[in-house]
Amino acid sequence: MEKESAVLQTRSAQKFTVRQLTIIGLLAGITIVLGMTGWGFVPIPPISATILHIPTILGGVVEGPKVGMAVGFLFGVYSMVQAYIAPNVLSFAFMNPIISVLPRMLIGLVAALVYLYLPIKVKAIRIGLAAFLGTATNTILVMSGIYAIYGVEFAKATHIPEETVLKAVMAIVWSHGIPEALLAVAVVTPVAIAVIRKFK
Repeated sequence: MEKESAVLQTRSAQKFTVRQLTIIGLLAGITIVLGMTGWGFVPIPPISATILHIPTILGGVVEGPKVGMAVGFLFGVYSMVQAYIAPNVLSFAFMNPIISVLPRMLIGLVAALVYLYLPIKVKAIRIGLAAFLGTATNTILVMSGIYAIYGVEFAKATHIPEETVLKAVMAIVWSHGIPEALLAVAVVTPVAIAVIRKFK
């Protein structure tokens, strides 16, 4: 664990290597394909649950925080562009990079730091927790940002009284966040283990 952590920290301190740039491009490409084809969304009104964050988590776990944040940045930019070109009921919120970009960058950072520094020797547990907490970071920051910045607009868009916005936001956090986090754990854990083993 210590050796692996030191290697990832060394990579993070350097400029992007060719391999890292390749991985960033590959994972960002997968994110965009999932988004454009609709395969990355599970409709659970009023917004869709998503698996678009999974490549960002993989980037953070396999290559460290810098790569995870880079993939998350591209994921966030894609989300913001989609809010303009294919708007839905809550697209007004995702036009703001505080909602669309910043939380997505922090997915990769949180996932990488959990994997690197959690004092658990079992790699699968560290990866699973990194996936769960990375996903939770996205859900909590996006929904709390919508509540704090766009509470009134959210109420109008979803046709609910303003005084029930917090309750509605919390309901979405639970109904979307938990399934997304569990799915991320199920997908990321075996894939990350296989990739790390292959790279070694």
